[in-house]
Amino acid sequence: MPTSIFQKSNPKSDITKLPKLGMSKKDFIDDFKHYYSHRLGRDENCRSPHYAYEALSLAISDRLVERWKNTYNAYRNENCKTAFYLSMEYLMGRSLSNAMLNLGVNDVVGEALYDLGLELEELIDAEPDAGLGNGGLGRLAACFIDSCATLQLPVTGYGLRYEYGMFCQVIENGEQVEKPDHWLRNGNVWEIERPEYTHRVKFGGHTEAHIDERGRKRVCWVNTNDVLAVPYDTPIPGYKNGTVNTLRLWKATATEEFNLQEFNAGDYAESVAEKNTAENITMVLYPNDANENGKALRLQQQYLLASASLQDVIANWVGRHGNDFTHFAEKNCFQLNDTHPSIAVAELMRLLMDIHGLDWHAAWNITRNTMAYTNHTLLPEALEKWSVGLMQSLLPRLMEIIFEINAHFMAEVSAHWPGDFDRMRRMSIIEEGHDKQVRMAYLAIVGSFSINGVAELHSKLLQEGLFRDFYEFWPEKFNNKTNGVTPRRWLAACNPELAKLITETIGDGWITDLSELSKLKPYADNAAFRKKWYELQQFSKQRLIDYKKEEYDIELSVDALFDVQVKRIHEYKRQTLNVLHVIHLYDRIKRGDIANWTNRCVLIGGKAAPGYAMAKKVIKLINNVANVINHDPDVGDKLKLVFLPNYRVSAMEKICPGADLSEQISTAGKEASGTGNMKFMMNGALTIGTLDGANIEIREEVGDDNFFLFGLTEEEVQEKRNHYNPQAIIDQDPDLQGVMKLLECGHFNQFEPGIFDDIVGSLKSPNDPWMTIADFRSYVDAQRRVEEAYRDKERWTRMSIINTACSGKFSTDRTISDYNKEIWKLDPVQVDF
Repeated sequence: MPTSIFQKSNPKSDITKLPKLGMSKKDFIDDFKHYYSHRLGRDENCRSPHYAYEALSLAISDRLVERWKNTYNAYRNENCKTAFYLSMEYLMGRSLSNAMLNLGVNDVVGEALYDLGLELEELIDAEPDAGLGNGGLGRLAACFIDSCATLQLPVTGYGLRYEYGMFCQVIENGEQVEKPDHWLRNGNVWEIERPEYTHRVKFGGHTEAHIDERGRKRVCWVNTNDVLAVPYDTPIPGYKNGTVNTLRLWKATATEEFNLQEFNAGDYAESVAEKNTAENITMVLYPNDANENGKALRLQQQYLLASASLQDVIANWVGRHGNDFTHFAEKNCFQLNDTHPSIAVAELMRLLMDIHGLDWHAAWNITRNTMAYTNHTLLPEALEKWSVGLMQSLLPRLMEIIFEINAHFMAEVSAHWPGDFDRMRRMSIIEEGHDKQVRMAYLAIVGSFSINGVAELHSKLLQEGLFRDFYEFWPEKFNNKTNGVTPRRWLAACNPELAKLITETIGDGWITDLSELSKLKPYADNAAFRKKWYELQQFSKQRLIDYKKEEYDIELSVDALFDVQVKRIHEYKRQTLNVLHVIHLYDRIKRGDIANWTNRCVLIGGKAAPGYAMAKKVIKLINNVANVINHDPDVGDKLKLVFLPNYRVSAMEKICPGADLSEQISTAGKEASGTGNMKFMMNGALTIGTLDGANIEIREEVGDDNFFLFGLTEEEVQEKRNHYNPQAIIDQDPDLQGVMKLLECGHFNQFEPGIFDDIVGSLKSPNDPWMTIADFRSYVDAQRRVEEAYRDKERWTRMSIINTACSGKFSTDRTISDYNKEIWKLDPVQVDF
């Protein structure tokens, strides 16, 4: 656990004891009035919901802090083993609704606000999303720490406190425009600054070696440009169990606020240059690393996270055990969330050797027994590499340690496969070449005792492909941990009406044991229950329509099939395939082929990385196609296409309850897992998807009859690569010919000639790695089966119920239980409350 303000300096003092706070309606009304009037200085004339949100959040936060203290003391008294989750992203979304749900005060707070003439929903909407993540990776980390608290596991999350989160996406003339997401503009009532636990992080400088008094070689890292990492703690409450864990985020600041001499001399800009340079490290989530400055900043972010977090853990250890690290590995475990924090392997070695005097063997033994690595991608280009030159300039001591780790590792490989120099070259942490690179994923593998993928197929492909040499060397290190999502936020909170029906039907045990949802299966055959389920699904669709109504000049019908694809815009996720199908439906309407037609609203949302030109063109294509279709009188209500701008956590909380069909259509073998597929399934949406990522396991759970499968398998994709001919496929498919003709003739870009040539060229290229054209016919045929099923409301509702009933496997409570049982091996700790 991190060092804490809750730790008593005087064991005999009761100064840190907090009075137990009441949970009645009157208690919340009194506290709300106190904060609104005295802390925030507002009165009845204030019309901004922001201050009411802050007053309520402060009242809720008080209750969390009380339990937070009890949790810290319980962990400390138990002297328990602790896990530390290191992640560059935490896509937390909003905290107020989640905190109220986990405290069990939704109803009483709603009643208190009603008496005050306020609406809870308006206050919840006043909270900005904590945009500290890019997509699934960050949202998974947020779900994980929620489940850790609910399972009462001593786990601390470590991350970075970005001043600006993922950009706000605005659509202008159909194109993505990025606006700053200054989510901290009005502060953050949920965090507590802990300046007393600030750590110093080194950059630059050089190393000097000397022999100490015991005749051992010691290395000092000197003449460095230091940055201070200041911690900000956020409480993470478990569900109605008194446990409140910690998410500690680091903010980078200068060692000195400004140079007073330069300021007095009149050089104002230079006097604060050091401060600005330091704070830039945690200014923006994922800076554009297309240039060298961006790469350096990204590496600085990763090292700040690793160094500050490890220093924090070690400081707490030394405070309790002195410089004796004998049992350190027995009591501590570090989970690296993807490759980004893998520099922690070398940093732990540096701290143990250079600061605390351990020899190489002892430090390496501790490192290899405390580090665990989760891989989240099958795309080789997403496995980070840093140039040796950049590392030597920015982190010279770390580069020396990595060279030494690699030398020891190469000796191990050589001993296992004597004379196999090609294998040594493939497995080396250092990639040779004109510009030598450090393979950070390999550093994580070599320095960890556990390596896991995040879905059964993903883990299998890692072992057979990307990390095959390492799997053959250390098969015992590799394992699978299929992802999940927290049912508290992604069903109980975001879909309260459906959650209420489920609880009334099978009890509330499902909220902490999602496997209980299997008790819903018999109710799929109950006509009265199906009627209630259908009505709630329609209610959620209408709420989704109302949520976006003001942004569009088109009418959406609640009776149409709501076909939803929301996720990061990327070629492998194949939003383009979705658009090709929409164009095909449009073509059918224009040709009069509308027998047995099913009205459909296609909703697509997601952000493209600022430097990803092709993804941005896909967004432009979606919006251009939508503009034509939505304003064609021949189409009417038969088909609508809407791009949902600025997709984020709070938007998904509205979207997933209102979806009928979940689009999970990535090229087989490209999606590691996916978590959006799980959120939709949990809320009763049916999935159309390939055999990719966790889709495979979703299909296994619900059965073939409740999943719309299409497309090549991963093996078929690999087999087809060497003789892929998209043009031949087009020539044999009249429907596809019609789609391509509309795309190529400029029907959707009559006043912008040539803007979609790159997309067309990519689709028709024999080297297209996503094989979109190859899956078109199978996808269209699967969509026909979707339409047929949707026209039978009783059948569709039965399938919807079965999807929710079979979603129990995809709770992060199950995922975290697997991590704990097989990797962390922590004991749950009960907390009094």
